[in-house]
Amino acid sequence: MSSINNPALFSSGADKISWVASYMPILNAIRDEFERTKPFAGLKIAMSIHLEAKTAYLAKVLRAGGAEVWVTGCNPLSTQDDVAAALVAEGFEVHAHHGADEAQYIADLKSTLSCVPDLMIDDGGDFISLLHGECRHLGVNLIGGCEETTTGIHRLLSRERAGLLEHTMIDVNDADCKHLFDNRYGTGQSTLDGIMNSTNLILAGKTVVVAGYGWCGKGVAMRAKGMGAVVVVTEIDPVKAIEAVMDGFTVLPMDQAAPIGDLFITLTGCCDVIRREHFEVMKDGVLLANSGHFDVEIDKAALKELSVKDWERKPNIHGYRMADGRILNLLAEGRLVNLAAGNGHPAEIMDMSFAIQAKGLEYLAKHRDALEKRVYAVPAEIDREVALLKLSSMKVSIDSLSEEQKAYLARVE
Repeated sequence: MSSINNPALFSSGADKISWVASYMPILNAIRDEFERTKPFAGLKIAMSIHLEAKTAYLAKVLRAGGAEVWVTGCNPLSTQDDVAAALVAEGFEVHAHHGADEAQYIADLKSTLSCVPDLMIDDGGDFISLLHGECRHLGVNLIGGCEETTTGIHRLLSRERAGLLEHTMIDVNDADCKHLFDNRYGTGQSTLDGIMNSTNLILAGKTVVVAGYGWCGKGVAMRAKGMGAVVVVTEIDPVKAIEAVMDGFTVLPMDQAAPIGDLFITLTGCCDVIRREHFEVMKDGVLLANSGHFDVEIDKAALKELSVKDWERKPNIHGYRMADGRILNLLAEGRLVNLAAGNGHPAEIMDMSFAIQAKGLEYLAKHRDALEKRVYAVPAEIDREVALLKLSSMKVSIDSLSEEQKAYLARVE
């Protein structure tokens, strides 16, 4: 039986799902295909993913393919209660609560896994951790799953290298039609959306410090620059640091960036990126935001220890007054600011990422007897199929190779 905050909110959630579905033509095409082919007939799918309208529509697409779908969130602040209610009203099993504490969050994950899934979608690796620990018995039927975040892939690959991965997983995050668009354009826009929605402040003229220049960091830096900010990048990877410099950004260590930044955005997937020594030299009124998966990139414990007072200044903004009178502002509890304080990535972007998810699960179902217990890349043909569907939805045509050109490229000299 589902467990959510308020079933009565279903109407507004249904409106949200209907809206995004209008702008997700790739998933619409896949839904039509799945209704014909039923690739998930008789299978149970468990989803741990940011529970909002676009995710809900993915759940509906998977059910159109014959699956029984169980849904939970992957972050307590990104769950939208009205969307959860809309799914329950349509007969989905949902265990998710906006604002859940750690115990409730884990309980929701376990309740969702209790369906003993055949397939799963993980976002950040919490499902896979439980299935290798106290919920190992719930993974007995698991054919495999998809993981779509950089953080989750790091956790999977660490487990695989240690010889401890007990399930087949597909690395959705590194598919071209995911990270090149979702991580860059999606994160770039939605992160700044969340910050602007919360603060109602201007970016033009501010110094924005972007921690991490992976695809997510590139997207945020590009968008901040486009809105008139002076962008400083911090990095640990020398190659990415060179790339940031050649893209026109100043690159500094965080120790040097801390005193000059007005807005700090972390996107590294690592812990303690902004620490006590950085808080001690920051300007009065700085904004601290995180767009990495877990709330560990900004040292919240040190921030609280340094403060003489902390309080909610307005929704999604918590103020910390230092002994010298400076106020440092933490957005969205240091959690994913684009989802905790916004609506996440644009529908057209998630259309591509969720298409990869849907086709990845179909691939697992079709090849269940041929796959080993390791991390697989998304097959190139899936990336290509999704890209072609996206181009078609945009009314864009491209060239194709002639037979002569194919022969030329395949020649052996």
